[in-house]
Amino acid sequence: MINQFWIIDTNTLVSALFSMNSSPGKALIKARETGTLLVSPETSDEYFAVFTRPKFDKYLSLHTRIAFLENILTHSLSIKLTETVTICRDPKDNMFLSLALSASADGVITGDKDLLILNPFNNIPIVSPAEFIARF
Repeated sequence: MINQFWIIDTNTLVSALFSMNSSPGKALIKARETGTLLVSPETSDEYFAVFTRPKFDKYLSLHTRIAFLENILTHSLSIKLTETVTICRDPKDNMFLSLALSASADGVITGDKDLLILNPFNNIPIVSPAEFIARF
């Protein structure tokens, strides 16, 4: 089987961290089993900004959140963005589309309606975690 390249947005990663038995958690596991996660410096910065928010301290320690994220990043392929996309309703989500286009990703896994409404994006599927589990 050919290695596939997946992008997972920040909220899906946060949800996976909080429950690996959830659809986002299962999608993360499946994405890692079937291929390689893609990140960019921009998405990595976004992950760290969100994962270190104090509002999560009452649920999981900062150490646990950072260890989870470091594991994700260590086992991901970092891609320099060569394409710039500006079509998403939420400008903060454009970095995931830019990464998908720059890396010719096989799919974007997200629960974000601002991204899901664009499915498919340049023939790249944008799917919810549940759909990813069912389809791929």
